[in-house]
Amino acid sequence: MTINLDLVIDSAEDIDMKVGLESMQGVSDAVRYAAESILTGRTPERLTYKSKVRTSLKNSFKGSYGHIFSLNIYDEELMKRLNSIGRKVFIELISYLISESLYREGNRLSPEAQKILGELGETVEEVAKQLRVSSLEKIHAVSVKFGHDIKIRYRKNHREQVVIAKFDSDTAKVLQAEQTDEKFDLNIIVTRLNIYTGNGRLQIEDQNETIAFGFGIGYRSVKIEAKKLFSENLNYNNGLERDKCRYLKVLVAPIKLRDGKVIKYIVKGLYEI
Repeated sequence: MTINLDLVIDSAEDIDMKVGLESMQGVSDAVRYAAESILTGRTPERLTYKSKVRTSLKNSFKGSYGHIFSLNIYDEELMKRLNSIGRKVFIELISYLISESLYREGNRLSPEAQKILGELGETVEEVAKQLRVSSLEKIHAVSVKFGHDIKIRYRKNHREQVVIAKFDSDTAKVLQAEQTDEKFDLNIIVTRLNIYTGNGRLQIEDQNETIAFGFGIGYRSVKIEAKKLFSENLNYNNGLERDKCRYLKVLVAPIKLRDGKVIKYIVKGLYEI
């Protein structure tokens, strides 16, 4: 079974071959890690040419620097699993996992994709971590060294391609993100929550942007009372004006970029207001 995708590097100039190939390798690895995790329910430790989920180069295309490639499944049980998920949902999930690895807010998932995400559970966080250590540095080679953006697109057909991931000089900064020793309190509302992994998005009082959050431990180990407070906060505030929202007070440790920007908060404590 084959799913066609492509990689596009936004550049009107020639691309250094070594760097371009490094980014292509990173894209291949990221797609394979995400796909195999979705189909098997576990994060592969390494990828080989004998793996049941592999990528293959195909004929290139005109108009941009890039290449068509395919994701190929070489196992009957995994093919059945993919058929039961459906290609549309499968692509949704690959896009979601890449967004998670970048601490980015992805598109809202369909109910079908949410169901599969629930089945994956804590594997979602594991594969996001795996992508950060195995693939992101390679993917960003072109962005870091030459400043060009990279896109991964799903080729629905020869006329329609859908962007499922984008990498640029901003997303490259994730490579230097570190959790600090700081801890402080915040008043927040929950704007998104994955009830199976504990990851989500929060909004700080008097601020407009949302930021990723997580618990830093296996979600199974988080007390049920804390889980309920987060899910109830999300449900209560759904559709309300900000001045009518109910806030939670949380103790957090930030994950920061080198320039000091916070890209994720790790929840360490919780107090209901």
